[in-house]
Amino acid sequence: MKKIGFLSFGHWSPSPQSGTRSGADALLQSIDLAVAAEELGADGAYFRVHHFARQLGSPFPLLAAAGAKTKRIELGTAVIDMRYENPLYMAEDAGAADLIAGGRLQLGISRGSPEQVIDGWRYFGYVPEEGKTDADMARRHAEIFLDLLRGQGFAQPNPRPMFPNPPGLLRLEPFSEGLRERIWWGAATNATAEWAAKLGMNLQSSTLKFDESGEPLHIQQAEQIRAYRAAWKEAGHTREPRVSVSRSIFALVNDMDRAYFGGSEGEDHFGYIEPEKRAVFGRTYAAEPDVLVEQLRQDQAIAEADTLLLTVPNQLGVAYNAHVIEAILKHVAPALGWR
Repeated sequence: MKKIGFLSFGHWSPSPQSGTRSGADALLQSIDLAVAAEELGADGAYFRVHHFARQLGSPFPLLAAAGAKTKRIELGTAVIDMRYENPLYMAEDAGAADLIAGGRLQLGISRGSPEQVIDGWRYFGYVPEEGKTDADMARRHAEIFLDLLRGQGFAQPNPRPMFPNPPGLLRLEPFSEGLRERIWWGAATNATAEWAAKLGMNLQSSTLKFDESGEPLHIQQAEQIRAYRAAWKEAGHTREPRVSVSRSIFALVNDMDRAYFGGSEGEDHFGYIEPEKRAVFGRTYAAEPDVLVEQLRQDQAIAEADTLLLTVPNQLGVAYNAHVIEAILKHVAPALGWR
């Protein structure tokens, strides 16, 4: 059995060919797709966060609104770039959104990927400490955020407050119990996956990772997941961690599917998303359901993970993306024992 959700980047474009032509369209359609996915029986609605781009950029208003419109489905991110985040403000926003959703948030955070502008986090007021990198800064922000989510008081109260205080040091409010265990780290390397395990975060592995062996993505991801689980066990955590992988998977069940995705590439490829850092990019799975089932049986990383996030082409509209999700739930997942 696997949890199956969707992952949307929330692209929008004013082009007449786009079904998502504005920021408002991207946000409102994201909420509608979360509602539709819940009705179909999917387990998760996840959203990517990019800054300075015509994509989803501010996750907490979206997560709160989707939380108010749904009842069961998990609501998450994959991922929030921690280079841009004030951990204290984020803890307040996350706590509020999680309470609105009734404790259903699953927040993926990470160092992030190359952005639309050079050192975009500088415009947000963040600069790495002397001798540190932007990746170090992201991990430091993440550590502060995780510590805040423990709910321990740390701030000295005013002896003459405007309103009465509870006794002792004060914490940030609103506080959502249990959110600390629903934080995930998006890891592009084995080393960062092991670091996330030591800190007690769940693991997200995307449709790409930095190349560490020259092998196909699914093999490298499976090795990453095993290294993560070994580090988790060594850290002595008492709960079972969760692991997700993202995939582009399309069951070709009608002529529209074949027109959109019938010619998709069926191989991984290697390239560079950062200078001198070679990455492996995962293939798109697009085939008739019976062929797709056999292809997916061979994906070692999907086999290792408990959660599968289906990347969706959000500019094709809510109705079509709901169809993409339903096709996997109906025609593929049962044959693989995921349902």
